[in-house]
Amino acid sequence: MPSGNGPLVALTAGEPAGIGPDLCALLAVDRPPGRVVILGDAAVLRERARARGLPQDLPLYPGRAAAPALSVLSIPCPAPVAAGRLDPANARQVIALLDRAIDGCLAGEFDAMVTAPVQKSVINEAGVAFTGHTEYLADRTRTARVVMMLVGGGLRVALATTHLALADVPRAITAAALEETLRILDADLRRRFGIGRPRILVAGLNPHAGESGYLGREEIEVITPVIRALAAEGLAVSGPYPADTLYTPAVLEGADATLAMFHDQGLPVLKHASFGRGVNVTLGLPFVRTSVDHGTALDRAGHGEVDPGSLREALALALELAARA
Repeated sequence: MPSGNGPLVALTAGEPAGIGPDLCALLAVDRPPGRVVILGDAAVLRERARARGLPQDLPLYPGRAAAPALSVLSIPCPAPVAAGRLDPANARQVIALLDRAIDGCLAGEFDAMVTAPVQKSVINEAGVAFTGHTEYLADRTRTARVVMMLVGGGLRVALATTHLALADVPRAITAAALEETLRILDADLRRRFGIGRPRILVAGLNPHAGESGYLGREEIEVITPVIRALAAEGLAVSGPYPADTLYTPAVLEGADATLAMFHDQGLPVLKHASFGRGVNVTLGLPFVRTSVDHGTALDRAGHGEVDPGSLREALALALELAARA
């Protein structure tokens, strides 16, 4: 269990030209239900707060023991920041925020991390190979496999594959990978979410779950054998279900989570049910990590209307999961 005054969550501000700093500034108005330290450029946070008429007096992070409800651990951007304008010169600062949060979590300084959105394209433009938070966290923590799961609208939707081109998905769904993914999902639903015996529904890859092999054989050759083997061990896993009927109330009744085979199979359903309130959770890591369910919204940075709902939900869930650890 976390010590001191309860869990301490590290919140990375994300792409400095996007809405991450705006969302972080809004926390000064509606404080989270626990201790949060924002990792970002303090000058950018103050400027974004000023532009929105928000309080600008967040204290600097004094260390874990003395950390107040909300503070800032400043990591400056090397180049000037203009809201809405990407600059590859600041990409390394975005990575530095992640590295500081990861190192703090691994060392026990932070009990969880929450990430505001980053812009993958500008990070790659700066010469840093980056496909997403999930993959970066796995690499930095030397975790062989992690699982992306989104939570919201009464749903928990995990993914067997993440940021892959659709043409590459079938090759990535091997028996070993699918088994490991389901074991991680089951284990973290027990450990992190406190569910005694999680009921997990698995989607098929092909339309109609392959239509008995006429629309693809992945269900017959890979997915069904893995499900049967794990069920024989006592895991409450079932399927494969046709994806077009899996996300209906009758099928979902009593389920604790679903496993979709690819990114755009399960997430459109969840985002329809909870966009702006959804939370991205990375399972399998040695610490709790949650994130918002949206992008950098460059067109709204510094002036447009922004909804902090997803960030608030991500912080609340991170604090809840960290308190249970």
